Amino acid sequence: MRRTPDEAFADLPAFSFNPRYAELPDGLRMHYVDEGPQDAEAVLLLHGQPTWSYLYRKVIDRLVAHGLRAVAPDLVGFGRSDKPAARTTHTVRGHVAWMAQFVDEIALRNVTLVVQDWGGPIGLGLLNERPGLVRRVVAANTTLHTAEAALAGRLVWPVHATEGATVTVAQTLLDYQRLTQQLMPFRPSLFVQGATTSDLPDDVLAAYDAPFPDESFCAGPRELPLLMGLTPSSECARVNRQTFDALARFEGPFLTAFSDGDPGTGGWADVLQERVLGAQGRAHVTIEGAGHFLQEDRGAELAEVVVRVIGDAPTRRAD
Repeated sequence: MRRTPDEAFADLPAFSFNPRYAELPDGLRMHYVDEGPQDAEAVLLLHGQPTWSYLYRKVIDRLVAHGLRAVAPDLVGFGRSDKPAARTTHTVRGHVAWMAQFVDEIALRNVTLVVQDWGGPIGLGLLNERPGLVRRVVAANTTLHTAEAALAGRLVWPVHATEGATVTVAQTLLDYQRLTQQLMPFRPSLFVQGATTSDLPDDVLAAYDAPFPDESFCAGPRELPLLMGLTPSSECARVNRQTFDALARFEGPFLTAFSDGDPGTGGWADVLQERVLGAQGRAHVTIEGAGHFLQEDRGAELAEVVVRVIGDAPTRRAD
């Protein structure tokens, strides 16, 4: 088990939030940001690979300015959360279970869920793990790979089964997987800068690298890319099919807010709009001028989408 020293997170630009920690039943410690009134509408902000809650700093500020409660945890293996050293510890079902334990530990309920990248498979998996927890969803630049044949022709980066027990997978996606394994030392900042339209300052890039001072801390971001559902029988594909079953019954507001500059998730907004019950008839959003990490490029715009969804369908505050 690895735990990044606190001094690695000193003086991060535009990230002065007090660190908070939740202790999970197996002893793992998860870090999270929790800003805004505790009795306000709660927004659960889930990052993906290879980022951490730092990605949501602009979104958090805007949500709090609107009087909302913003909760942004670091996935196990990322950010200030504990980092199991064994790569086999990281499984799709394991990450969904950890997130379910986290929301139990801090007693979240009636949340608006915002997901991006791996935040999608992990966060939307909560619909099965914790029925009734999620009231609304904003899905931004995420995927739910199932590799099913019906996805043929739907995705910019294809991942779908074909005849003869073969699978079509975009070469760019396989190249991305390869790079996450071969890059030495592992530097998340290279992926973040490569998938944003903004020219990020050096101190911001350094903040993305801060959780991973050496290779012994990198099991999580190394392993997650290998867990994508690139074949129908993979664990990720099986979990995502179960999630799609839950989404087909999910009646709460479900809004897609994908950017116009992310080929890696291109096509998924349309798939989600068609398959999610609560997405029917919604005013879905395309955020212009942003790459994959739209929180960096257009964080304020993403926050305003969340504010609008909550305003359109408010929930009574918990007692």
